Amino acid sequence: MQKESKRCTEYEDDICLCSIEGIMGILSKKWALLIISAIGNNQKLRYNELEKKLGEISPKTLADRLKELESANIIKREAFAEIPPRVEYSLTKEGMELRNTITPLMRWASLRDK
Repeated sequence: MQKESKRCTEYEDDICLCSIEGIMGILSKKWALLIISAIGNNQKLRYNELEKKLGEISPKTLADRLKELESANIIKREAFAEIPPRVEYSLTKEGMELRNTITPLMRWASLRDK
């Protein structure tokens, strides 16, 4: 017998998965977690530095992920009015909270590779 579908707010003891649908759409994309981790490990990174740290990522994919993470308020893009132009990426407060939350998962995954 299937459980009748109810709104998340009707279950007191269950964790509501409805609220994570939006962020999971972003985080489940390839490179998103690695970008968050790399920026968090370095506080601030320029585009070229980030591209080098990630290795095999294409410039288009990196640019797309950065835009998505910025739109989700996970990273902050700061442009400086200099010649040549300089742009730095850092984690927002929400991005730091997210990084702290996913760090155990990333550690667990790195142990699985060994």
